[in-house]
Amino acid sequence: MKKITSILLSSTLALTLIGCGAETPKPEEADFRCRIDGSLAPEWTCGNSMIADTITSVGSAPLSKLGQNFSRTEAMSNGRSNLALQIETLVKTKVEQFARSTGVGAAEVADKVSTQVSKNVAKVTLQGSKQMKFWQNPANQDIYVLVGLPEGNVNAAVKDQVKTSFKNDEALWQQFQSKNALESLEAEFPTN
Repeated sequence: MKKITSILLSSTLALTLIGCGAETPKPEEADFRCRIDGSLAPEWTCGNSMIADTITSVGSAPLSKLGQNFSRTEAMSNGRSNLALQIETLVKTKVEQFARSTGVGAAEVADKVSTQVSKNVAKVTLQGSKQMKFWQNPANQDIYVLVGLPEGNVNAAVKDQVKTSFKNDEALWQQFQSKNALESLEAEFPTN
C-alpha cells in the first residue's frame, strides 16, 4: 500500500513540475486597425474620420468594366447619398432642439418645420460636397471615397430655411422674431 501511495505521490509531483515548467501562451493582442476584405485600409474608410468643421461620409463601389472613372462616380454618388441622410438627421435633431428651446409653436409645427428644412437643406448643401480622399482596395479593386462638406454651409442653409419656413406662417413668424429665438438659432447653427 505504501508503494502505491508513493507512486501516486511521485506521479502527482512529476506532473505538477512538468506543468509548471511549460510557458503559458500569451493572449494575442487585439488588432483594431481598419480592415476591409482582409486588407489593411485607411481609418476613414471604416467611417472613422474626424475633419474639423466638416461633415463627412464614405461611399464605395466595385471596380466596373466601364473603368475606374465610372466606379469613382458611383462611389461619390453613394457617399453623397450617405451624406444626405447624415445631414437630414443632424438638421432634424438641431431644429427640434431649437424649436423646443425657443418655445415656437407646438410639437407638430416643430416636426413639420424640421422635416421640411432637413429635406431642403440636404438638397441645397450637397451641391457643395466634394471628394476629400480616395482609396482602392488592393484585394478586390473596390473604390472608396471620403465625401465632405463644410459644416458652415449646412448651418447657413438651415438658418435660411428655418426663417423661410417660419415666414410661411405669420403667427409663428411673429413668435420667431423674438430676440431669444434668433440668438438660439445662431447658437444651434453657428456659421462663423
